[in-house]
Amino acid sequence: MGNVLLFVSGSELVLVLLLALLFFGANSIPEIARTLGKGMREFKKATSDIQKEFENHTSDLKKDVNNFTDSVNSESNKLSRKIEEELEDKKQ
Repeated sequence: MGNVLLFVSGSELVLVLLLALLFFGANSIPEIARTLGKGMREFKKATSDIQKEFENHTSDLKKDVNNFTDSVNSESNKLSRKIEEELEDKKQ
């Protein structure tokens, strides 16, 4: 929300508030503000839920990649040792 206000100067904000007061009237402004507040809370909650879901799926993927990498490294080390042993045997 702070980023949005960076593009709006103080006089522009006052003008928007005055126009809202003219169009909607003083009685409906608090209701509009409550509705906007609820909307922002729901949006933040949905964003947070999506972020948590994304992190959960990515952490599973990271575990799978790490397990695969460990397996490849292990097999690579075994193969490397076996080649070194065979080269040692041929030298003798």
